Amino acid sequence: MDPASLLSAALIGIVEGLTEFLPISSTAHIRLTQLATGFQDRGETFAVVIQLGAILAVVAYFWRRLAALTVGVLRREPASLRFAWALCLAMLPPGLIGYALNNWLEQHVFGAYELVIIAATMAVGGLAILAIERWRPEPRFADSATLPPLTCLWIGFMQVLSMIPGVSRSGASIMGAMCLGVERKAATEFSFFLAIPLMLGASFLKLRKHQGEIDGAFAGAIAVGFIVSFIVALGVVHWLLKFVASNTFRPFAWYRLAAGVIIALLLALAIIPMRVG
Repeated sequence: MDPASLLSAALIGIVEGLTEFLPISSTAHIRLTQLATGFQDRGETFAVVIQLGAILAVVAYFWRRLAALTVGVLRREPASLRFAWALCLAMLPPGLIGYALNNWLEQHVFGAYELVIIAATMAVGGLAILAIERWRPEPRFADSATLPPLTCLWIGFMQVLSMIPGVSRSGASIMGAMCLGVERKAATEFSFFLAIPLMLGASFLKLRKHQGEIDGAFAGAIAVGFIVSFIVALGVVHWLLKFVASNTFRPFAWYRLAAGVIIALLLALAIIPMRVG
């Protein structure tokens, strides 16, 4: 792949690392960056697989807790088994529904007026965050490892919303958890842990389906995006956990509203095309 394409891959990796765990939709930002740079993805494979770099950053950041969880499960310790079961419950809705709708989404949503959908969902998502921050119930659960099973299942259903372009995966799970009485930092941590199996599964499906389209050059671009997203996301994870300890998500809500309006204006003025793909 030529240097310009590798530079685009690195830029998209930076965008992915910055946005994957913030409630502002990494998919929307990656799609816009691809459009701006002219980078050609293949069946959304690049966008999904470089997310593994960001997920690896979570694994690196929480490796002690993940190692303790793994050992605890192998030893059948009740606390570890409960947390593992909670993650499995939260995985069920997005895993099953995502697998069932993957082909339909590729054919009818991604590329089909996708930017129009993104403009709308960015703005609506911003309003939703403002509403949740104002009217959410008093937190009842402050530990991400001890959430009730039903709460975890409902967080999983909230995660399904992120299948819509412009709806943030982390935002859906964090805001959904907060609506269910989960404290802000605990909701953020649970979103991090839930992302690991979900994104591994999504990447496996994309690679399996589009493996014939990945030649040496495209694989090189994926590798660049993967490495860059890992480095950037590692810093973002550390920063976000400190940020939510003493701040609300309102700044991200206002950012989403502004981004939605700007994208809508660019579409209306035909500066960017209504339909991409």
